[in-house]
Amino acid sequence: MIAAAMSSRLLQILLVEDNPADVRLIEEAVRDAEIPGRIHAVRDGEEALDFLFRRGAHAQAVRPDLVLLDLNLPRKDGYAVLEKLKADPRLRRIPVVVLTTSASESDIRRAYDLHANAYVTKPVSLDRFLHIVRSIEDFWGSIAKLPPE
Repeated sequence: MIAAAMSSRLLQILLVEDNPADVRLIEEAVRDAEIPGRIHAVRDGEEALDFLFRRGAHAQAVRPDLVLLDLNLPRKDGYAVLEKLKADPRLRRIPVVVLTTSASESDIRRAYDLHANAYVTKPVSLDRFLHIVRSIEDFWGSIAKLPPE
């Protein structure tokens, strides 16, 4: 049983992804895996920071339990989002999984230097992509203990 379900609360997932097709795939994977979670999708780094810091249109945003973060984003890249999030004492404990197309060693190193909790390269095949998303959700939703707010 998923930890979020046991506490009778949905796992709140912030998805920072500019590719609408990837957003749909991730939403589908969460739905198909019957993960009791809610995905809040934002399309760029600025909007992600607004959501995390509850600014502007996102003033009433929930605090996410998990962030799925692409690196290649418009307006502000994933590294900038990761750096701001991990620098804030109220947000730094939120697990961040970098989910991106890059397999570059320098990108991986930089993400971990900025305190990413995991780095996953998006696969090309649909089945593999769905498997990876389900695995991420399963680990962070039922295996790992998430910090309280």
